[in-house]
Amino acid sequence: MVEDDRTLRQALTFNLEREGFEVRVAVDGEQALAAARDPTLDLIVLDVMLPGMSGLEVLRSIRADGVDTPVVVLSAKGEEIDRVVGLKVGADDYVAKPFSRPELLARIEAVLRRRRRQAAHGPTAEVIRSDGLVIDVARRVATQDGRPLRLTTREFDLLAHMAASPERIFTREQLLERLWGMDYVGDGRTVDVHVSWLRTKLRSAGGHNYFRTVRGIGYAFTPRGDATRRGGG
Repeated sequence: MVEDDRTLRQALTFNLEREGFEVRVAVDGEQALAAARDPTLDLIVLDVMLPGMSGLEVLRSIRADGVDTPVVVLSAKGEEIDRVVGLKVGADDYVAKPFSRPELLARIEAVLRRRRRQAAHGPTAEVIRSDGLVIDVARRVATQDGRPLRLTTREFDLLAHMAASPERIFTREQLLERLWGMDYVGDGRTVDVHVSWLRTKLRSAGGHNYFRTVRGIGYAFTPRGDATRRGGG
C-alpha cells in the first residue's frame, strides 16, 4: 500500500487486513521502489500523488526493471487521459478518488482473480518463437531480433496469449474476457488501444507488427512469412 495520506493509508490498511490481506506500507516513491521489488508481493496499491517521485514514475521504473506484480493505481485525477497514461505505463486497473472502500476491494479482488486465471490457463509453451520474436513466458521476457521489448504487464499477456495460437482469430470480447476478466469495466476499445501500442513497439524493434486486423471481428497473430504471403502486416 503506497499512500502518503496517513488517514487514508490507515483506513485502507485496516479494511484490507480485515479482508485477510497482509499489508505492507510505503509513504513515498523511494520506499515504494524498494518494496515493489519483493517477489512475494501479490499486488501493489499505488497512489499517484506522492512526495518526490510520483506514483506513475514508480510504476514506469518497476515495469522497466521487469517487475510484473499487478498494480492498482489510485488517483484524484479521473480524466480519461490520466487513466490512459496510467494503463499505458503498466497499471492493471485505475481507481479515481474519491472512491468507496467496497469498490476498491472489489477492484483488487478482480485483478487478483485475473492473475490467477492467467497463471492457470496461460500459454503452455514456456518459450514461443516466431521469426525473430522470442517470448519467454516463464521469465516474462520478450525480445525481437535479440533486442528486449519493454512491454507492460497487459501488453505481454496479450502478446503471449495470441502468439501461442498463430493465425487464430480472437474477437475483442474473447480477449477482454480472458485477459481482463468478465468483471472488467471497459469495452473493445481497450483491446484496440493495447494492440496499437504493441504494434508500435514491434514495428520499432523489427519492422513487423504481427497483429492482423480482421475487420468487424478482432485480431489474429500473424507471423512475418504469413503476412508477406497475404500481402500485408
